[in-house]
Amino acid sequence: VQLQASGGGLVQAGGSLTLSCAASGPSLGYSLIAWFRQAPGKEREGVYCGSRVGGTTYYADSVKGRFTISRDNTKNTFHLQMNSLKPEDTAVYYCAARTNRVPGSSCLNSIAYNDWGQGTQVTVSS
Repeated sequence: VQLQASGGGLVQAGGSLTLSCAASGPSLGYSLIAWFRQAPGKEREGVYCGSRVGGTTYYADSVKGRFTISRDNTKNTFHLQMNSLKPEDTAVYYCAARTNRVPGSSCLNSIAYNDWGQGTQVTVSS
């Protein structure tokens, strides 16, 4: 599956952004979706993961209560609503997908994914 991330930008601390990820391609049989982020000099960090169709979701502790996932499976898109943004949220954000489910919160591990979007920059100014 091909993934296209969009929606990044520059926002002041306390502001909001919504990232979107659109899936396309001849095979849309993915069942697991995720968002990751990578700040300069840091490892890629799992922000959210969960089923394409809903159910159990996993968020990084650093974003719980501030970030929320939504899905529009009729358009093969999923969105990450980010509220109360902090300067430490500054990073390149990547969406990812995987065909098969993985156990529990291990879906927050980047090695679980083969399909990635190109990344979108989020910058939060203080």
